[in-house]
Amino acid sequence: MPGFNERVYAIVRRIPRGKVLTYGRVAALLGVPRGARAVGWALHGAPSDVPWQRVVNAKGRISTRCQEHPPQLQRALLMAEGLRFKAADEFALADFPAVLWLLTPEELAELR
Repeated sequence: MPGFNERVYAIVRRIPRGKVLTYGRVAALLGVPRGARAVGWALHGAPSDVPWQRVVNAKGRISTRCQEHPPQLQRALLMAEGLRFKAADEFALADFPAVLWLLTPEELAELR
């Protein structure tokens, strides 16, 4: 069975372009409902093929603080995918509920 980080990467690789998931939702999908912070740590060291930028906090904000993945880079990558940010808060998604990836029952079954 793959380790926690590999399972995080498998889910994040499936997030469609222009959509996001929260750290907590990724953790819940893995069966670790209080594992949001662990998801963040896993993404900190993610391989280059993992679209880490598509994971945001529960409020739809960018919350990364590491030098390898600065918030400005995450914002730029998400904007390149067509996502917009609030004028009053440069790190908060403008249409958070609309861009949240809601998995179909089939997609959910594939992840389990």
